[in-house]
Amino acid sequence: MTKNWYPIIDYEKCTGCLACANFCPHGVFEIDDGKPIVAHPENCVEFCRGCQKGACENEAIHYPGDSKKD
Repeated sequence: MTKNWYPIIDYEKCTGCLACANFCPHGVFEIDDGKPIVAHPENCVEFCRGCQKGACENEAIHYPGDSKKD
């Protein structure tokens, strides 16, 4: 677990499907007003991209150091 590796949610792309929160077995996410929030970034496993690659179909999640795709 690390303090520098955690998902960042782009709420303009997030549809609130909660696939990321349902996917993550480490308790990184909580749900607030129908949207996922990164409530426990310290629980994120370094270099795991499961919520980004395996769950989010809307490309609404990125990580520190990712280059933005426009």
